[in-house]
Amino acid sequence: MSISAKFRRVPVAAVFVAIILYMELVLRGLTCPVFFDSGLLFMPLYSLLSGALLAAFCSLFSPRARRVAEGVTVAFLFVLYTTQAVYFRFFNKYLIVYSLTSGGVTQVLSGDMARNVWATIFNSVLILLALALPMVLYFVFAGRLSRPAYPLRHRVLRFGAVLAVQAVLPLAITRMPQVAAAQAGLFDPNDAVGEFGLLRTEVLDVYYNVLGAEQKLELEDEVPTAAVPTADANVSDIDFAALAESETDETLRAMHTYFAQKQPTEKNAYTGMYEGYNLVYVVAEGFSPYAIDPVLTPTLYKMREEGFDFQNFYTPIWGVSTSDGEYTACTGLIPKAGVWSFYESHDNYMPYALGNMFRQNGVRNVAAYHNNSHSYYHRDLSHPNMGYVYKGMGSGVEAYVQNVWPQSDLEMVAGSIPDYLKADEPFHAYYMTVSGHLDYDRETNAMVEKNWALVEHLNCSDTLKAYYACNIELDRAMEHLLAQLTAAGVADKTVIAVTPDHYPYGLEQETGGRYTMWEELLGHPVDTAFELYESCFLLYCAGTKNPPAVEKVCYSADILPTLLNLFGFEYDSRLLSGQDMLSTAEGLVIFDNGSFVTDCGRYNANTDEFTVTAAGRFATDDAAQRYCTEMKARVNNRFKIAAKILEEDYYRHVFRRKP
Repeated sequence: MSISAKFRRVPVAAVFVAIILYMELVLRGLTCPVFFDSGLLFMPLYSLLSGALLAAFCSLFSPRARRVAEGVTVAFLFVLYTTQAVYFRFFNKYLIVYSLTSGGVTQVLSGDMARNVWATIFNSVLILLALALPMVLYFVFAGRLSRPAYPLRHRVLRFGAVLAVQAVLPLAITRMPQVAAAQAGLFDPNDAVGEFGLLRTEVLDVYYNVLGAEQKLELEDEVPTAAVPTADANVSDIDFAALAESETDETLRAMHTYFAQKQPTEKNAYTGMYEGYNLVYVVAEGFSPYAIDPVLTPTLYKMREEGFDFQNFYTPIWGVSTSDGEYTACTGLIPKAGVWSFYESHDNYMPYALGNMFRQNGVRNVAAYHNNSHSYYHRDLSHPNMGYVYKGMGSGVEAYVQNVWPQSDLEMVAGSIPDYLKADEPFHAYYMTVSGHLDYDRETNAMVEKNWALVEHLNCSDTLKAYYACNIELDRAMEHLLAQLTAAGVADKTVIAVTPDHYPYGLEQETGGRYTMWEELLGHPVDTAFELYESCFLLYCAGTKNPPAVEKVCYSADILPTLLNLFGFEYDSRLLSGQDMLSTAEGLVIFDNGSFVTDCGRYNANTDEFTVTAAGRFATDDAAQRYCTEMKARVNNRFKIAAKILEEDYYRHVFRRKP
């Protein structure tokens, strides 16, 4: 039998299934941290159903239109999978549908980062070719596939039957805890791709995050923590039990009940330490402890060596990279997966945002700055809602920042200081920087070219030299800031806080091994579950004598409650995902995939393994596993609660604020 004859016997549905399964496996190999897990059971199952459904849909058309529909479907699958593969290589996350509907892709492709995106596409040629293979084969053999001419009513019935199976199958498998979490209360596109494959994830993404389907709040039972003396705790006068009793909304009632039992953190020796001080808060693009050097970045080095010493600080990466990192650092909340949390919060009541908090405490000189497009990630909406007079490129910053890519942190800080550094007037300034942005090369990065002479002599790769050069610009910005504060006589009354938005994923390579630069930087293979996110938080004030060393683990969500406590602001510590790093509470770091680190162990959600790091902490292995189970419940609840705080505009309900 000839090859042509054999192909005539292959139904279109089988070809569609094969194409989807092939593309799913390629994407899985490129993006999922664990290839062999339960996802290899459900992903082929959903590939089978998706291929059958798409083929059944195409069969509804007339013979000529059917061929066109099939071709469009195959081309669409190619575009979908290649887009996700390239996007993941650039952002280390999947593209969510929300970003399309909110203008995110347009912002990237039309903005200064466009050249970096096109470079990533160019460097992904082999991936594109691999994903194009099934499409090419389809169009070569499309005319030889089997397309039985069944009556229309039979084709409609078949389409309806496959659609019904697609709807019923999730109900049949949601009894499995991991599956239930991945497509319901803890739905996260980044986890769902590994569990179900891309096509099923896209359906769930649209269902939950675009159509806004209700995700019922189902909290897990937590083992109560050791009682904290509430007489001296960081709490407000909120009777959560009474709120729960009077609430008719099921979700709000569950949230009130949760906060009623959650233990607050205590006030401590550092409470109010900086009351009445000024604050300059910097979220620095792509910053990391590896950018701190006594010669290259002496000001950042001085701030680390003479400031608070947070020895085990982490900066997790979230689904919307910079925006989610900024959201966590500014709100003390875990971002909700599948949406732009900062943008979603723009009309919420945000009492604990530092701009609003300083204003509530009588400081009127409150400003925020960003040296890229003022509307990028819709900061022109989210940042004024935090209480700031906000300026970016296009709304004032362009008066003193050159329009290059990336723009200069030094120019932004130097040009904006006169706005708020005024005689005898307290202030709070916030900066979101951009000089540290990828790509780290002289051809596309203006900051690398500007500072290249200062790093050219280094004995390392050009990529690392470029990364150092970018952060020299941040260092010069901090140097200028300190000089101006000193000249104005307020350096010893001004706190400077600097934290990254995310780890510098621009150091990951397109060729030669993804983590080659990290291996060069660290001198050993990098642990991508935890070590990759080991980071820094600089907290410095020239007038502080003997600032403390903090050994417990902490992360970016802990920054806000720590600052609120240091400045003596009243806040309720139960209402935030993070906690005061200077309190007696056990350290807890939460990662976007459900992994966590505490002061006594690490849980890797990808491998479902808990590793004890505190010798003698647990008497038996069973005790360690019980602890891990308890902490997993606590972590899952914090994800769910943080998402509902955002969705429900919860602070407005608690503080009885009108829209």
